Amino acid sequence: MEFKNQNKKSKENAPYGMVLIPGGDFIMGKDSDQGADYSPAHKVHVDSFYLDIHEVTNEEYYKFCQETQYELPEYWGVEIFRSGLEFPKYPVVGVSWSFAKEYAEWAGKRLPTEAEWEFAARGGLIDKDFPTGNDWNVPLRRNTPGNGWKNLIVEVKNYDSNAYGLYNMSCNVWEWVEDIYNEKYYSASPKNNPKGPEKGALRVIRGGSWHSGITCKKVYHRKALPSNWVDFAIGFRCAKDI
Repeated sequence: MEFKNQNKKSKENAPYGMVLIPGGDFIMGKDSDQGADYSPAHKVHVDSFYLDIHEVTNEEYYKFCQETQYELPEYWGVEIFRSGLEFPKYPVVGVSWSFAKEYAEWAGKRLPTEAEWEFAARGGLIDKDFPTGNDWNVPLRRNTPGNGWKNLIVEVKNYDSNAYGLYNMSCNVWEWVEDIYNEKYYSASPKNNPKGPEKGALRVIRGGSWHSGITCKKVYHRKALPSNWVDFAIGFRCAKDI
């Protein structure tokens, strides 16, 4: 009950469409004997910040393109990926990290750091695999990617939110974050507000997607792609300083 009351107050004070993520310490990553890039688990502190309740939508990104004269996303108008104004409340896909960053700046926001993203995705839970616990029970997603090209993208604000009131932090589309990727970064990451390595060729994506397996949907799982990469299963959401 305390979580719900705090969350209600956070929504009332946050910018429209965002929620306050109260800062604090958490254990980031997960220990792995196989040397996975999300290992070792380590304590991190993040300051309070605001985060979009859901991924940036097609209609929101379209407005950005209209006002800035940027090109529409790569898969715009492709029905199977629910891309275009015919699907206004679906997450935008086909946007590179570079353009996601441009959008965030246009909106007076920024991309979340990897640490902020994981802290928010965990929703205050400790040592759990998914945003709402250890059980994966989202409908239609138990057998991905075996569904092949059957569309499984859903509108934003779908299924249960986590304790911070965030929707689809796992499973709908991968989400770009600010950080440069390095598979060994967790071994040298600073405790306070880590922002990733200074150099590298790739940018981190988080959260898994409609087309990825269940392991990718775990809150600590990491992947990375070039900043100019566009994909039918990658979107983003924005953060904002307090």
